[in-house]
Amino acid sequence: MSRLLLEGISRVFEKEGGQSTQALDNVSLDIKAKEFVCFIGPSGCGKTTLLRAIAGLDTPDSGKITLDNEHITVPDPRRGMVFQEYSLFPWRTVMHNITFGLEMQGMGKKEVIEIADKYLKLVGLEQFKNSYPYELSGGMRQRVAIARALANEPKVLLMDEPFGALDAQTRNILQQELLQIWEKKGVTILFVTHSVDEAVYLADRIVVMSARPGKIKEVINVDLLRPRDRTSHEVNTLRERLLNMLAEARDQ
Repeated sequence: MSRLLLEGISRVFEKEGGQSTQALDNVSLDIKAKEFVCFIGPSGCGKTTLLRAIAGLDTPDSGKITLDNEHITVPDPRRGMVFQEYSLFPWRTVMHNITFGLEMQGMGKKEVIEIADKYLKLVGLEQFKNSYPYELSGGMRQRVAIARALANEPKVLLMDEPFGALDAQTRNILQQELLQIWEKKGVTILFVTHSVDEAVYLADRIVVMSARPGKIKEVINVDLLRPRDRTSHEVNTLRERLLNMLAEARDQ
C-alpha cells in the first residue's frame, strides 16, 4: 500500500535585498494510501508550496518527502497535479490534452487513445473529445484537467483549489463527481481549498494550517458517512469548529 510521508518540511523564499519569507516550518504528516486529505488555512500559509514540494516542482530547504520510501526530488507521473487554472493546451483538442502525458512517456498511439477514451468516459466528456478548450465551460475544462492527470495512473493526485474559480452549483457537482472518481480509482488525493464547506464535504482528514510560516495546527478526522448532508447537525458543528480554528490562526 502506498504511503506518503512528510518529515520536517521547511521552506524559505529569498527576496531581493537579502530579505526572506518562511513559507513552511517543520511540517510532518503521514498519509495513508487512498486517503482523501484536505488542507485549509489562512492565505499565504504555504498550502500551495507544500503541494508543489510533494509534486517535485519545488524543493524544501529542510526535511524529506517520500512516497513508498522513495525520496521525492523531481516531478513524476505517479504524482499528478491539477491546478486552479485549467492549464490546458489551447491548441490541442480535449483528446490530445489528455494524451499529452502518455505521449511523453513514449507509449504507442493505440494504447494512448484507449487510455484517453477510458478517462474521457470517466469524466463524462466522450462527445467533446474533438473540441478545443475555448469551446468548453469552466467545469468541463476542469474535468479535462482531472482526466489528464488520472490518465497517467498516479498513486497520488494533488489538487490546488481546483474548483475555486467555478460557480457554486458547478462546484458542488464536481465535488460529487470527484468523490465518485476517487472511490472508483482508489487514488490518494491531497486537496487544497479555502472553503471549509468543501473540506468537510470531501475529506477523510482535514489538515488545519497556521498563518505564515505554515505549520500544522491540527489534523481532524472527519468521521461522517458519505454521501454527506451539507445541512446536517454534524456537518454544521464541524464547520463551526473549523471556522473558529481559522479565525484563531489568522489572529496569531
